[in-house]
Amino acid sequence: MPSATATPASSPYATRREIFGWAMFDFANQAYTLLIITVVFGELFTTVIVGERNDGYRLANFLWSLALAISYLLVVISAPLCGAIMDYRAEKKRFLLFSYMATVATTAMLYFVEPGYVVLGLLLIVLSNYAYSMGESFIAAFLPELGPPGALGKISGFGWALGYIGGLLAAGFTLIVLGEATADNFERIRWVGPFAAGFFLVAAIPTFLWLKERGVPKPHGVSYRQIAQQRILGTFHELRYFKDLSVFLVSLLFSMAGVYIIIAFAFIYGAQVIGWDESVRNIMFIIVQVTAAAGAIGFGFLQDKLGAKHTYQMTLALWVAAIVAIWATPALTEWLNQQFGWQWQAQHLFLVVGCLAGLSLGSSQSASRALVGVFSPLEKSAEFFGFWGLANKLAGVLGIVMLGVLQTLIGLQASILLCVGLFIAAMLICVGVNERRGREAAVAWKSS
Repeated sequence: MPSATATPASSPYATRREIFGWAMFDFANQAYTLLIITVVFGELFTTVIVGERNDGYRLANFLWSLALAISYLLVVISAPLCGAIMDYRAEKKRFLLFSYMATVATTAMLYFVEPGYVVLGLLLIVLSNYAYSMGESFIAAFLPELGPPGALGKISGFGWALGYIGGLLAAGFTLIVLGEATADNFERIRWVGPFAAGFFLVAAIPTFLWLKERGVPKPHGVSYRQIAQQRILGTFHELRYFKDLSVFLVSLLFSMAGVYIIIAFAFIYGAQVIGWDESVRNIMFIIVQVTAAAGAIGFGFLQDKLGAKHTYQMTLALWVAAIVAIWATPALTEWLNQQFGWQWQAQHLFLVVGCLAGLSLGSSQSASRALVGVFSPLEKSAEFFGFWGLANKLAGVLGIVMLGVLQTLIGLQASILLCVGLFIAAMLICVGVNERRGREAAVAWKSS
């Protein structure tokens, strides 16, 4: 486990136990990401709860993208406001607890969403994904406090890797006990919501036991509304000073739009375009989690050696290759069979592509979070990660809505190429980021 320091008593940074407690939140919340958004409930919602309706699942896919987009839009509005309040009142842990409890409650209620209960399903996905996404910003705001800038890549990578291990365990249980997301198996698979909620509830306990609130609260007597208004306006003004953070957030807007598309539609793509068997889907569960964990750890260490910016750009190049491979899988399978006399199916080649996609996923998420941590003064970490959350979820809104509309016009397979353009745009924008200058700006602000 990475440690920020040798953990002497006088150290301002976290102990190994505290870092582990922080990372356990990533471990816990992956049950929601994987089981509800990425794999099981997303497929269940589109194929069973809404159903095909003689339109190639286009309505179902659009409604799914709409629910996610609304939840992300709510985060865009509220994340910076909550970040400002958390910094002023030193209440990051309290806000994290509220989001955690709300996620658990609304996720458990997904049990009551039956075939045809489309409105209820949409409402609960909006609420649960909003609460979960706010928690992502809240837990990330602790990162700059855990270690020195040169160790944040390893710490962030450790968190993401532990998260993917948590996702693997949660998925393993689902596959063995609950089965596949089909109408015939609905009475068993409907328990995926309560299971994901229970997993999150129990696994996140170490976070609240060991993670410390290091902030010093400002004088009380100022309302939340006043705090948010004053601090947000001030931060918008100060972002001009943090030029490199501002440019990076614009780059992040494009890259995360692509990532959120993949998170929301990858397994739907596998079911509708690739036409995979249940056994292949199950193997893909494992492949994505293992390779994503490896990517998070490997690129976390690489980031601390090569720099966060260069590592981030490398992850975007990986994504471009992965998306092209996803789009080309059916045609490439046919070509390989003709050239070499093989009898492969597209779903088998898709497993190979899954390795590249998983590596891209873990590395890019870890690198982007760590880079924001490097550019953030400790005193404004929650605010700046609120803007990180804003950029992330605004990206989710834009990306998912664009794909949702596009797939109704040209189908899901062709629409996936939208991600290539998004990742290339992110790479080009990031050229304007000077990592050394961004680090110096954060340090200078602390001492001012």
